[in-house]
Amino acid sequence: MMPFSRSLRSLLAAGLIAAGGSAFAQGAGPIEVGDLTISHAWTRATPPGAPSAGGYLTISNEGSQPDRLVSVSAPFAKESLVHAMSMQDGVMKMREMTEGLEIQPGESVTLEPGGNHVMFMGLETALTAGNSVPVTLTFARAGQVEISLPTAKIGATRPPEVSK
Repeated sequence: MMPFSRSLRSLLAAGLIAAGGSAFAQGAGPIEVGDLTISHAWTRATPPGAPSAGGYLTISNEGSQPDRLVSVSAPFAKESLVHAMSMQDGVMKMREMTEGLEIQPGESVTLEPGGNHVMFMGLETALTAGNSVPVTLTFARAGQVEISLPTAKIGATRPPEVSK
């Protein structure tokens, strides 16, 4: 089998999403946009009436210039923000990363439980384990990319297993 070029893989992933499919939920693997690769994207289920949820993923920059995640949006939440997490005097604190999240060339940034993450606030509906939810990421250089976050069980510490 002939290997696909990076551009062709990106086009195929974009076509899958545009057609209403979910590259992550279908086990298609990482999504490439510009010089960035987005992988290991997921979220956790929430109980009914929960006001917020977290989103997690890894962004790798294979280019020669930095890029920046400048915004996130999701149709199931009134507001979506990139949050920094830190410990101050034994207290965990969260704050919005108002300047976005920079990804340096040759580096990867992981958004994960207990660390920096995407915060979905004002949930319109509970997130259900086994389902996937659509999210749009906007980067300063690479532009917009629509991804799908598979939903793990409540309290999960890692992505759900994705069947192929």
